Formats: sequence, C-alpha cells, structure tokens
Amino acid sequence: MAKRSQRIVLKFGSGILSQERGIGLSRRQIARLAREVGALVRAGHQCVIVSSGAVAAGLSTLGLDARPKQLAAKQACAAVGQSQLMHAYASAFAQQGLAVAQLLLTHSDLDSRTRHDNARNTLDHLLSRGHVVPIINENDSVAVEELNFGDNDRLSAEVASMVDADLLIILTSVDGLLDAAGKTVPLVRDFAQVAHLIRDEKGHLSTGGMVTKLQAAQLAVKAGIPVNIASGRKAGLLYQILAGKRVGTSFPAK
Repeated sequence: MAKRSQRIVLKFGSGILSQERGIGLSRRQIARLAREVGALVRAGHQCVIVSSGAVAAGLSTLGLDARPKQLAAKQACAAVGQSQLMHAYASAFAQQGLAVAQLLLTHSDLDSRTRHDNARNTLDHLLSRGHVVPIINENDSVAVEELNFGDNDRLSAEVASMVDADLLIILTSVDGLLDAAGKTVPLVRDFAQVAHLIRDEKGHLSTGGMVTKLQAAQLAVKAGIPVNIASGRKAGLLYQILAGKRVGTSFPAK
C-alpha cells in the first residue's frame, strides 16, 4: 500500500452496490467495500465516498421490480432509498470502528462559490477527525442530473477537485475501459486516442456507462488528479491500486 498518506475520492456506482437482480442493496458488497475502505483509513489515508444506489435501495420498498422511467418515480425511489443506503453504510462502517457523514449535493451547489466553499470546509473538518468517512450523493429528490445522465460520475470528479484529492477511483461493474477485443486498456494518456473505444453501454440500474466515466476522468485529469477505473465486484483492488499495481484503467494526471 502507498506509504504516503493520500486523500482519495472513491466513486461507487449503482451496479456494484445492488443485488444481482438489481432490486435492493447488496449488504455483502457494502460490507466488503467498507472493510477495504476501513483498511485505507487505518493506514492513514483520507477517504471520501461518492455513492449512487439510493434508487436501487428504494425500488423494493415501493413495490417496483425495475427502475422506473418517469422522473417523479425515480425521485420517489431515491427519497425512500437514501435513508436505507446510509443505514447500510453506517452499519458496515461501524464494524470497522468508523462513523459516516451524509452530504447531499447538486451541481448547482458546486457552481455556487459560497456553497462550494461551505461543502469543502465541511469535508475538510470531517476528514480531520480521522474516524469519519463522508458519503456524498446527488440530492436526487430535487436534482435530475444523476438520475438521467451520469450516475454520479461527473459529481465524483467535481468533488475530487473540490477537496484537492490525490486520487479518484471509480469502481464500476466492468474491469475498466475495454478495447475492441474486450481486453482492458491499462493506461490512457491521450483521451482522443481511445474515443473510438467508448461504447454507450450501461447496466440496467446504471445511468452513466463508460461515456460519463471517461468524461469524469478527463475532468479530474485536467485538474491534476490521477484517475483509476476498475471493477467494484473484485475484492482487494483498492489495496492494489494504492500499491501502484496495474489494475483496471489508469489515467495519469497532466
């Protein structure tokens, strides 16, 4: 694991937090991710999680067997599911001796200088405590960007820039950016050279796909933050990434 203490933003997509059928949360997955993040915190790193999953959490409560298409129905699922999502995180991190803090943001919050500074100061204070993991989601009950377009990908890049992160890790349901043969592209220095590989594909509970993940990576890299896109379904990858091993697709900072 990296010896130097780092500030890391971790983005967890809906596809890695939900049950295999996509209805409800996978407590086993959340517990495993909490163990891995807990190990990073104990090693001296500061971790901020940008998490999707509220809609998936709320589906079963509202008696739905698929992600709804209507915006109001999606927002209702998010309103019901957000408390369930945070309860799952709070329970899992409590097992690691850590507390969690919830921040619900919209892109307009980050566009406003006053609200941007308030959010950054709050996160700085929480991280300074040493035993708190901030968990950020878009405020889906009033905002529409994540529900319709990005699955929090862009938000994770904006948060990474806001907190001056040393690294952004986007965990998803695939191994990274895949080439035409289906093999993982290990390193990307020029986004133009891999544009032809981007497929507008996503899981049935995701709203972003690789398109928005590449856009998020480009935003972070321009801000001087290296990015790694890797599978969130495989155990131990966070340790490997921090140890400098080739995992998923890496995007060095400019």
